[in-house]
Amino acid sequence: MKTAETGRPVRAEADFAGSSVPRHLLRGVLGFGLIIGSIALVPFAGPAVLLAAPLGLVALRGCPACWVIGLAQTISRGRLERSCADGVCTLTKAGDAAST
Repeated sequence: MKTAETGRPVRAEADFAGSSVPRHLLRGVLGFGLIIGSIALVPFAGPAVLLAAPLGLVALRGCPACWVIGLAQTISRGRLERSCADGVCTLTKAGDAAST
């Protein structure tokens, strides 16, 4: 299956979910805290404090948008099920007989 925008295949196994919601939220607090804190502290501590920003990205495992997607996947894990057939993907509640 290929996306209309890029023409590249979509990886069905792409998963940004964490192992638990509290752990995922902790990573978010740490990551966003380091990024925001490093920018906010530049006037007081100088540009060297910007070295903390990459550590925030490491805590978020790449990018803030990926962390948000992972949060949604972590929350919905076990509750929602995606199934794809003939290039069309549907999202249904897990265990529904209507899933295709």
